[in-house]
Amino acid sequence: MPTFLIADDHPLFRDALRTAVLKAWPEAVIHEADHVQALYQLVELHHDADLLLLDLSMPGSSGFDSLVHIRARHPQLPVVMVSGHEDAQLMRRAMEHGAFGYIPKSSDLATLGQALSTVLDGEPWFLPQALDQHTPSISEQERQVAARMAELTPQQAKVLQMVAAGLLNKQIAHDLGTSEATVKAHMSAVLRKLGATNRTEAVSMAHRLDLH
Repeated sequence: MPTFLIADDHPLFRDALRTAVLKAWPEAVIHEADHVQALYQLVELHHDADLLLLDLSMPGSSGFDSLVHIRARHPQLPVVMVSGHEDAQLMRRAMEHGAFGYIPKSSDLATLGQALSTVLDGEPWFLPQALDQHTPSISEQERQVAARMAELTPQQAKVLQMVAAGLLNKQIAHDLGTSEATVKAHMSAVLRKLGATNRTEAVSMAHRLDLH
């Protein structure tokens, strides 16, 4: 009885993924999340799941950072990205950041089922253009930033994202239900782990994982 985790903020697409899963595996257990914080909690609770289907543009996430964090903490959990983006370089970046597959949201149910079956059989599933030798690989800078970002805790990553959105410590503390001192402590840890000298540099580094 396979267990699937589905993380997507669009109810209609979550329904489509659930339908594809249950058509192929009627007895499957499915757990869902509609934003990044719920995703991280879900993964902690069900880290032994057979597969995570992760939207590339999840609320609370910035580009590939959620993929990077999950792969660092739960390398045994296969992650397949699902996205409305069908750019070959994005697919290649997802693969090189540790995704085991990349399924365009335009795929029909038959293709979804085939992709999921392939991954559960232990084989990656990517469209041919992602594997084309002419598709650029990620830069060494992006690879290094991803390795440093992987060291952040989910809360530290959240604080960095809020700083990148232009929020002040007071606003971040209010939104997270914590103190300004705690926010400052998180940001100090972020700077140390990223090797950044200030908030601006840290934000610039994080932007390297955006969908550019």
